[in-house]
Amino acid sequence: MIFMKKSFSLLLLILAASLAQGQNKAGYSVSVSVSGLRDTTLYLAHHFGDKQYLSDSVFLDSRGAGIFSGTESLPHGIYMIVLPGRKYFEILISDDQVFSVTCTYKDFYNTLAFKGSEENTYFIDYQRKWVAMQQESASIARRLQANRQNSDSLKLLGAKQKAIEASKTAYLHKVIDDNQGNLLAMLVRSMLPVEVPEFEVPANIRNADSVKWVKKYNYNKDHFFDNLDLTDERLLRTPILQARLEAFFTNVVLQSPDSLNPQVAKILKMCEPDHTMYQYISAYLFNHFRESEIMGHDGVLLKIADEVYLSGKADWVTEEFKDKLRKDVELLRFNQLGMKGQDLVMDSFRGIFVSLHDIEKDYTILYFWEPNCGHCKEATPKLKEYYNKPKDYSLEVFAVCTISDKKLWSNYIEENGLTWINGWDPDRTTHYDYYYNVQSTPIVYILDRNKKIIAKKIAVEDIEGFLENYRKFFR
Repeated sequence: MIFMKKSFSLLLLILAASLAQGQNKAGYSVSVSVSGLRDTTLYLAHHFGDKQYLSDSVFLDSRGAGIFSGTESLPHGIYMIVLPGRKYFEILISDDQVFSVTCTYKDFYNTLAFKGSEENTYFIDYQRKWVAMQQESASIARRLQANRQNSDSLKLLGAKQKAIEASKTAYLHKVIDDNQGNLLAMLVRSMLPVEVPEFEVPANIRNADSVKWVKKYNYNKDHFFDNLDLTDERLLRTPILQARLEAFFTNVVLQSPDSLNPQVAKILKMCEPDHTMYQYISAYLFNHFRESEIMGHDGVLLKIADEVYLSGKADWVTEEFKDKLRKDVELLRFNQLGMKGQDLVMDSFRGIFVSLHDIEKDYTILYFWEPNCGHCKEATPKLKEYYNKPKDYSLEVFAVCTISDKKLWSNYIEENGLTWINGWDPDRTTHYDYYYNVQSTPIVYILDRNKKIIAKKIAVEDIEGFLENYRKFFR
């Protein structure tokens, strides 16, 4: 399903523009002098989510000097001064917006110096020290890999690695303490790792490792954003916020709607006091789950659509957008994982009416297809092969042809020996396209004995593996 991709992408651009309009009037003046450059253009850019946008430009004179300036203050965040040759360095734009920066073109990173911005002086010093510490960590990691067969070396290197990680954390805390209240402190605090405690589990408990894993999972999930203030708009102009959201909703939280939906609600509640942050994070979550190909994520999208965009909270979207969204999500309401699938009663190839709910099998594959569909021509023989394979469970296929050409449909069934239930509803009186969101073919749903939807829109070749795992873990 396509959810107005272009229209919705514009929302973030509009948000970025609106933030720029809300800045203070004091102005900014950043003098730049780059030894080894002259008569060329430099650019001042800023982060916004996972993208970068142009803020200003300046033409360096024959001495390699120029000034970025404006009559309105820049919104706080991490900015980039972009040099020729796709080179750049980052600066902080915070309370001090009148300062100078000097460097040499050939070695700008090691020669950067600031005047009039103590925060940027701290920032470049922090960057250099942190890079050195990261390089030391990487070196130890490589040595650990190379000496994985030597237990004595592993022990020594492991202890050294632990000590380095402790010193890195201590350094981060020191930077935070030395820069209380400023942008640098906020940025560094956001990098602090979640310190998951070692949970004690009684020795006699069954599945002790699993219990420990669950405890650690819940702790990490519950404390993942402890060091991030989701009401601080400065995060919008850093790469941090979107990266943390991406990591959390991709790698930390279990990818089922039952796990994701409470976390979405929690995050939105955390940022709700700041309308701009609420707007951005809502847009990010909507896009994240709209674009996801993971089964069941449309259920999270439906919840966001209902509770944010269609509830009246999203005052930043147009009525036209909401009308389109409302129509789109309606196609998701009756086919979510865990729901009982809508009954389909229709004519069949055998000339008798058949009912989806009358099938008394352990599992039912609901298959929407067309005889002349290229993908269906590949999928249907694979489904037939699986259908005819001996199994230790009962299974039926309820195949619904989505075209109205009866002769083409019946000929294909006869020529290919499709012995499963072949449903026929050329006028779509059952509204299967609405209840099962059939907008293309082939589409596969898997229903259990009670006709609860346990899988949707998976490839035919994945059916067997899915059912094996489902029967193993959920039967």
